[in-house]
Amino acid sequence: MKKQILTFIAAALAATAAFADADFTLVNRTGYDIREVYISPTKRNSWGNDRMGDGILEKGKSKLFRFGDRAACKQDLMVVFDDDNSKVTWENFDLCELNKITLRYNRRSGEVSAETE
Repeated sequence: MKKQILTFIAAALAATAAFADADFTLVNRTGYDIREVYISPTKRNSWGNDRMGDGILEKGKSKLFRFGDRAACKQDLMVVFDDDNSKVTWENFDLCELNKITLRYNRRSGEVSAETE
């Protein structure tokens, strides 16, 4: 009986992990305020809807994004900056495996980078 209960608990935990969300915190270290954030499965040409809503992600600030699509863990991010409407893309984040993404951007060189945790 005790072994059956432990087996049931282990199975329940595994099922919960399989359906857990892929939420992440986005940290803006680009040096510019971000007005729009888009998330799209890697290599797809469609960005869908802006995930920021009415707010602005100010430089140096962070925001939690809810993301529940564990069937498509690999995602690209695109942001639109508030000051000049320019768009920048970061590719191939595994949102099922990370909790935080810190975006960096050098506007002069066009270089993008990100740190993940």
